[in-house]
Amino acid sequence: MTAPSYRVWALRGLPEVRPGDDVAKLIAAGEPGLVDGDVLLVTSKIVSKAEGRIVEARDREAAIDAETVRVVARRGALRIVENRQGLVMAAAGVDASNTAAGTVLLLPEDPDASASRIREGLREALGVEVGVVITDTFGRPWRAGLTDVAVGAAGVRVLDDLRGGTDAHGNRLDATVVATADELAAAGDLVKGKAAGLPVAVVRGLGHVVADGTDGARALVRPAADDMFRLGTSEAVREAVTQRRTVRAFTDEPVDPGAVRRAVAAAVTAPAPHHTTPWRFVLLESEPARLRLLDAMRDVWIADLRRDGKSEESIAQRVRRGDVLRNAPYLAVPCMVVDGSHHYGDGRRDAAEREMFVVATGAGVQNFLVALAGERLGSAWVSSTMFCRDVVREVLDLPSDWDPMGAVAIGHAAQAPRDRPARDAEAFVEVR
Repeated sequence: MTAPSYRVWALRGLPEVRPGDDVAKLIAAGEPGLVDGDVLLVTSKIVSKAEGRIVEARDREAAIDAETVRVVARRGALRIVENRQGLVMAAAGVDASNTAAGTVLLLPEDPDASASRIREGLREALGVEVGVVITDTFGRPWRAGLTDVAVGAAGVRVLDDLRGGTDAHGNRLDATVVATADELAAAGDLVKGKAAGLPVAVVRGLGHVVADGTDGARALVRPAADDMFRLGTSEAVREAVTQRRTVRAFTDEPVDPGAVRRAVAAAVTAPAPHHTTPWRFVLLESEPARLRLLDAMRDVWIADLRRDGKSEESIAQRVRRGDVLRNAPYLAVPCMVVDGSHHYGDGRRDAAEREMFVVATGAGVQNFLVALAGERLGSAWVSSTMFCRDVVREVLDLPSDWDPMGAVAIGHAAQAPRDRPARDAEAFVEVR
């Protein structure tokens, strides 16, 4: 039995590509000797040039800005971004190499459509059924160096889904999906090189990957919901902060207690006075515990409202509005402990000392809320426990020096949060 093999080589003799050129005709004119089942690997630069994706750009950063949909990570001048084609890559794929000074090349506007046009052009010119992959150079997370990957494809099975099959030892394959088009792109890069002026390569011997009706390279882009590494470190923190919302309606989906404990671990990194640790978190994971607390707090609230002279109708409306805690599948009660505080015997300084601990507790709660958002959990910080601390301490059997500082409803949001009105940071700044 013959061992599987394939051959890959670069095509020579292609002229400099200019706007308006037909890439398929340029390739066909070189008498490449293509046969059915071959795969052409075409560097994106020549496709961009042919499609007029050349722009004057004395400021390359402005061109990158124009092609950027979302910043994924930033370090100094280097930006990893999602571009208009949905690709996550350095500098949005804007390239200042192999183009005239003062200009930059943008990626093809629709690389899959570009690949399809080249494939149709070769079929018309040479009568061959080939696959076409448009390639570009990528860096990769966790790996040094660059390689070519597929940014556009036509007539090629870009993914080989092996899930449900078995390996040579009979083990079931549950997660194996091979990025065939990327493997082809990398093979072509070995013979095209980065500076040899050989923008097209041919792979022969893998005819089983060539077929009509296949997906384009867009299928290689991981959906956002499945992307565990969608953001860089600082961007992830910023995203968690800016996306944190007060959630008032939750689904019945249970909350992972481990996620809440990870949020507590983030909370206790907040600054605090005198090297103290003023934060305590009471986690109400069982429904009976939550209801005991909420029923007792509701009774106190109703009594307070009646003393204020509110009507029974008004009281009922207020209680319904406060049901955000009751509707959540998980509650946390952050508490403050002022152990380690200084006592001055002076009312002004003692009040300021307590305020320091209150601020530190608030910083811990903010860390907690942001960390919950990073865990994709919704939350609502409600002040109600601060109005009936003695009752909360009694129901939860807390030490007398634990001050409940509100309650946090936690769960999975029942609906997408509404857009937050834009706030101009300068409106909150005074410079002296």
